[in-house]
Amino acid sequence: MQQDKTVYLNIGKNIRKYRLQKGLTQEKLSELICANDKFVGHIERAERVPSLKRIIKIAQILEVDLRNFFG
Repeated sequence: MQQDKTVYLNIGKNIRKYRLQKGLTQEKLSELICANDKFVGHIERAERVPSLKRIIKIAQILEVDLRNFFG
């Protein structure tokens, strides 16, 4: 379980990094992926586990390779 948490923390950290590089707020990115306005914040803090579909959508919006979230 701890290993899973580490993976999701890493994904959240990377989403935050690329979101900030694009100049987007958590609320704006949540809006762009058609999610609750707190959703991205929950992902970035690894409080929620996003679906692969949502991770792909976030990567597309942020214009980054999906693999960058896992590195």
